[in-house]
Amino acid sequence: MNEELLNTLGSIIGTATPLVIASLGETITERAGVVNLSLDGSLALAAVVGFAAAWTAQEAGVSPVPMQIAVGIFAAMLVGALIAVLIGFSSIKLRRDQVAVGFIITLLAADLARFLGAEYTRIPGPQITRFPIPVLEDIPVLGPVFFQQNILVYFSFILMFAIWFWMFRTSGGLALRAIGERPEAAYARGAKVNRLRYWYTFLGGALVGLAGAAYSLNVKPGWSSPPAMQGDGWIALAIVIFGGWHPFRVVLGAYLFAALRAVSANIQTNGLFLFGQEIEFPFVLLNTLPWLLMIVTLLVVSGGFTERLLQYMPAPVQRRLRAFLRSDPPKALGTRFEAE
Repeated sequence: MNEELLNTLGSIIGTATPLVIASLGETITERAGVVNLSLDGSLALAAVVGFAAAWTAQEAGVSPVPMQIAVGIFAAMLVGALIAVLIGFSSIKLRRDQVAVGFIITLLAADLARFLGAEYTRIPGPQITRFPIPVLEDIPVLGPVFFQQNILVYFSFILMFAIWFWMFRTSGGLALRAIGERPEAAYARGAKVNRLRYWYTFLGGALVGLAGAAYSLNVKPGWSSPPAMQGDGWIALAIVIFGGWHPFRVVLGAYLFAALRAVSANIQTNGLFLFGQEIEFPFVLLNTLPWLLMIVTLLVVSGGFTERLLQYMPAPVQRRLRAFLRSDPPKALGTRFEAE
């Protein structure tokens, strides 16, 4: 396969990783019945805090570099987790509307990120470098694309399968899905609904914080104003919906979005050619392609076409595909649960 194409595919996998991690984190949170609408602000604040912490560790003489990176990642994850828990607390304990609180917090966090990041603008700092996996990196096609990446990319692969296994192959995952679908039934069976919601909101927020650190320590190292990840929080929320709250589909959506971004950037740089002739195309419209594709996919999945197609398949295959292609949100998403 063309080396340039392999490099492009590898770049898409790398640049999509923050979206993958953030979307998987939000998937966990929403599966538990909590909407964390603060993603856009959380990503920005976690990015600047993660970079600032890593840079401070560097200036303080902490070594080696991976230790500086670890400090930055821990700080970013803590920020993301605390913001998410604040949203959970406001809903579970204070009985406030999750959507309204999340929207306010995302604006607050974004402004706070710009304020705190003013003194770190365009300052070089520690970066997460590539770590090719021996033997696997030499596999034709797959090696250059998947196994010549950095540690966060490999973590995102493991995270995707771990979340899928936990959700659909363990009793703990069954409880997670139950508190997001039927919290009353889950409570009757002994599940501590609100405690579990706190935990999964904390975990999902920590992953959003990790995604923020992935931006400032790897994808676009450093801090700039406006932040490089501006708007990606809203994209991650859309990807969760596009993915039907299923880990594999969510990851596929993140990669698809990153691929369309790469196509758009390439067309803007090199122009659009068809049969050797350059075609004039409004570049602004290229940025709408990912959203249009998501809408079309949702219509196909939720429409009668998919159901008619499934009727011609064996019953076990139908059950598996229906679970994979679900597009309905958890029934208790955004609602409060009171044990009494």
